[in-house]
Amino acid sequence: MSQKVAVLGTGKIGEALLSGMIRAGWAPADLLVTARRPERAEELRARYGVTPVGNTEAAKTADTLILTVKPQDMGTLLDELAPHVPADRLVISGAAGIPTAFFEERLAKGTPVVRVMTNTPALVDEAMSVISAGTHATPDHLATAEDIFGAVGKTLRVPESQQDACTALSGSGPAYFFYLVEAMTDAGILLGLPRDKAHDLIVQSAIGAAVMLRDSGEHPVKLRENVTSPAGTTINAIRELENHGVRAALIAALEAARDRSRELASGKKD
Repeated sequence: MSQKVAVLGTGKIGEALLSGMIRAGWAPADLLVTARRPERAEELRARYGVTPVGNTEAAKTADTLILTVKPQDMGTLLDELAPHVPADRLVISGAAGIPTAFFEERLAKGTPVVRVMTNTPALVDEAMSVISAGTHATPDHLATAEDIFGAVGKTLRVPESQQDACTALSGSGPAYFFYLVEAMTDAGILLGLPRDKAHDLIVQSAIGAAVMLRDSGEHPVKLRENVTSPAGTTINAIRELENHGVRAALIAALEAARDRSRELASGKKD
């Protein structure tokens, strides 16, 4: 029997999931979507052949509900869904910083909840999605979440106590790399290169470095040492990075992101 999956609040990440699931073999007829604007829902129907429904119908009909609304909107959505979600529905949350207990307290007793922190490379099928089980989620529920999010990248199971750290590393992680590329592009311009050439040089270097990290099996220290000749250009650059405390700044930045994730989990918005 086919399993129906509903994506509620289908923004960019939700749409990326739909697209990836269809490419992975999910039948569009088994995929339901909800959207705040009717024209957005119709756009998804036309593009993917999925079925737009209301939140209540999705809760009643789908076997798995994927909640992709913004964290600040999750409480309102759960208030709407709670009377209509049977305890045998799998609920997957993609909202940063919200613990599974938040959902379990608002839904029928025993409802299985899985928490997933993915990131924007889902848009190009290179996501890193971190998956944690709530109190009532079984290995089968985790496997379902892995099937869904595995369609747009890699998945990793972690205890929920590690989710805030994972949010800091991979959830926010793409922004750090974009920031670094932005800074390196500016440096390239300062060194006399046109912006487009500096951009191309840095982006391809980043792609090549990432593939080496993924496929070589070497520790990043070893890969860096392979580029760092005695008294050469690279070691001079590394010295300046260390002199300016870049390593310490990165650690502090990740701690700040983790702390903010904890604050969101506790309900602090400011």
